[in-house]
Amino acid sequence: MIASYSEIAAAFPWFFPVCVFLFGACIGSFLNVCIYRIPKGESIVHPGSHCACGQPVAWHDNIPILSWLFLRGKARCCGRAFSFRYPSIELLTALLFLACWLLFPVGKAMAGMVLVAIVLCATFIDLDHMIIPDAFTIGGGVIGIGISLLLPALHDQVHELYFIASMRAGLDAVLGLLVGSGLVLWIALVAEAVLKKEAMGFGDVKFLGALGAFVGWQGAIFSMFGGAIIGCIWFLFAALSQKIFGRAAPGAKLETPDGQPAEKVGLGVHISFGPMLGLGALLYFFVLQSSVDNYFESVRFLF
Repeated sequence: MIASYSEIAAAFPWFFPVCVFLFGACIGSFLNVCIYRIPKGESIVHPGSHCACGQPVAWHDNIPILSWLFLRGKARCCGRAFSFRYPSIELLTALLFLACWLLFPVGKAMAGMVLVAIVLCATFIDLDHMIIPDAFTIGGGVIGIGISLLLPALHDQVHELYFIASMRAGLDAVLGLLVGSGLVLWIALVAEAVLKKEAMGFGDVKFLGALGAFVGWQGAIFSMFGGAIIGCIWFLFAALSQKIFGRAAPGAKLETPDGQPAEKVGLGVHISFGPMLGLGALLYFFVLQSSVDNYFESVRFLF
């Protein structure tokens, strides 16, 4: 007789969380491939994992997190150093997937894992190249709407008729996409008119729209302004670190208005805003959704 999900969870409460953590680590390994190859226009499927020297990486040297530790961060074939970022992304993905599983019902947890994967990929690509590929902006928006229709629990839509819950969640996703992209677009246009130069990339406009498809219009608004606050905190930290240690600002690629690399933060220097939008969306999704939604509800009653 095949045991049910609830029976397994009751008998072995650690089983599913461990499986989700391991699954998240494997997905994190795949995200590393996407982060490295997609900006270069390379296939994420072929060829398989290989070292910078060209040698393929054996399966036992490609175990998420553990292989980097066992090999002490160096390739077996040629001794080249592997960045600590690879196991860090694998561990971060695993932990966020586990958080989804522990905090939410199954449907919302699965949708949250997709959101996490999109945010992590877009974040690290933006940090490296100051671009967010359409796969994570336009594609993310389409996926967000599709998942909302399939898993209405993402937007906390519950109804005895699945079709009604699905349609309501789909509308929430579309509204979130429109509000998110529209909000950033208007802020960018106004800022550009005032500053007489581009203030925000169009990738950020599309990215917040994609995030809004997952977190709704409330989450999109919070992601925008929460991301701005996170950006200000990072800017102050980077400027202080620069003044004390005399080093280039950590954590992001910097560019001058004409697209040339910049070594120090300052007025007019471009930084990646996508990671801050993504972090704002994750903060809303994991921690602040109830508080933010209640705030907007109270504001609505005032009018």
